[in-house]
Amino acid sequence: MATVYIPTPLRKFTNNKSQVVLGSGTVASLFSELENSCPGVKTQLYNADGTIKRYINIFVNGKDIRNLAGQETVVEDRDEIYIVPAMAGG
Repeated sequence: MATVYIPTPLRKFTNNKSQVVLGSGTVASLFSELENSCPGVKTQLYNADGTIKRYINIFVNGKDIRNLAGQETVVEDRDEIYIVPAMAGG
């Protein structure tokens, strides 16, 4: 099982849970599983074309998935996945 850390703005979809434990597979399959257990969260992460929104950063064990295999990055048991929305404003 892998742990997904949920940022504060998305916790309204997870009953205020800061982390959700899911199976393993790929980032894409994990986020599909997350959507099944927390409906509505996927629309906050993905564009209509199925790509992750550019201001959403996903890290697996501290490594940006953009530098790995993107959504096809393999997630194994005990991995940690962080969803980090980019900060904006000034």
